[in-house]
Amino acid sequence: MKMTKQAGLIRKALIATAAMAALAGFSPARAQQPLTDVIYLLPAPATLPAFGPWMVAQQRGYFTQEGLKVTFQVARGGVDVAKMVGAGNATIGGAIGDTPIMVRSNGIPVKAVAVLGGRSLMQLVINKDKGINSLKDLKGKTITALAFQDTTYFALLGMLSTVGLTKNDVNAQAAGPAGIYKLFLAGQADAMASVPDWTYIVKTQGKMKIDIIPSDTVFKSMAQAIVASDELIAKNPELIRKIVRATLKGMKDIMDNPAGAAADYVKINPQAKADEIAEIFKMFNEYVYQGQAVLGEMDEARLSNLQDFYLSQGIIEKKTPVNELYTNQFVK
Repeated sequence: MKMTKQAGLIRKALIATAAMAALAGFSPARAQQPLTDVIYLLPAPATLPAFGPWMVAQQRGYFTQEGLKVTFQVARGGVDVAKMVGAGNATIGGAIGDTPIMVRSNGIPVKAVAVLGGRSLMQLVINKDKGINSLKDLKGKTITALAFQDTTYFALLGMLSTVGLTKNDVNAQAAGPAGIYKLFLAGQADAMASVPDWTYIVKTQGKMKIDIIPSDTVFKSMAQAIVASDELIAKNPELIRKIVRATLKGMKDIMDNPAGAAADYVKINPQAKADEIAEIFKMFNEYVYQGQAVLGEMDEARLSNLQDFYLSQGIIEKKTPVNELYTNQFVK
C-alpha cells in the first residue's frame, strides 16, 4: 500500500523527534514517569534567604530533573527536624552539621548526608554601643537566639565557653525568626546568635555600631546540613543522592553568580527584593559556603571535636561513634 504524502511527512517528523530525543537521552515514556513525592522539612520558614540553595534548586528545576516533586514544610529548629525525620514523618530535612550529635545520643537514628559549606552558619552580632567589645563583655547581657533547641543556640554556648561563660552568665532569649533581630534593633537585646539573613537586616536597618564574630573563628560549629534517617539511607540511597545533588547545584549557583541566583530566588519568593537577596547571598559566600574541597563533604575531625564539647557541657550524656553521625557517600 502506497504511503500518502502527508503520512510520509508525519513519519519523517516522528523519526526526527525520536532521533533528537535519543541524542538528549530522553524519551516520551521517561518524561511521563510520575515524580517521586518528597517532604522536605526545614528548621525555619522557607522564605528565609538561608534556604537559598533549596529555593534556587526548586525554581531552576533541579529537583524535577532528578524526578522529584519536593514539598517544603517547617519545623521548630534543627533538632525538631531531626526528630521528625528520624520518626519517618518527613522524607528528609535541613539542620546543621552537628545536629546529629544532639539527637543520635537520644536514640534518634539520623545522619548528616551533606554539609552546605565549610564555615559556620552562625555569627554572633553584638551592639558595640552597649559597651560590648569582646565575648567576655557579654556577661549579664541579653542575647537573642532562634530557639533553645536550634543548633545555632548551641553554637552560641560554644562561643561563650571559649571565654569561660555559660548559659547561666547571660540572659538568652528564644525569640523566633523575627524576634531575634527585632529585639536587637529595638535595643532590647545586646547581641544575637545570627545567620546572614538577620545580620544583613541589622547592618542595613540598624543605627548602632555592630561587630560580627563568625562562630568558626572561635568555635568550630558547622554550616547547614541535609539530614536523613538510617532507614532511608539503607533502603533508598538513590533518592538521597538525587536530593543532595540538586541542592548542591543550587548552592553552587549562588556561589558562582549571587545576583543571577537572587533573580530566580525572588520568582519563588516574590516578596523579596533581588538586590537585597544578592547581597545576602554574598554574605553566605563569605561566611558560610567557602572552605570545602568537595562541596557537601563533612569534616570528621571537626565533628568529633564538637561532640567532645557537647559532652563536656552536658548537652549530651554520651558519645556516639563519629561514623554513625554522618556519611559522605552522597557527595563523593
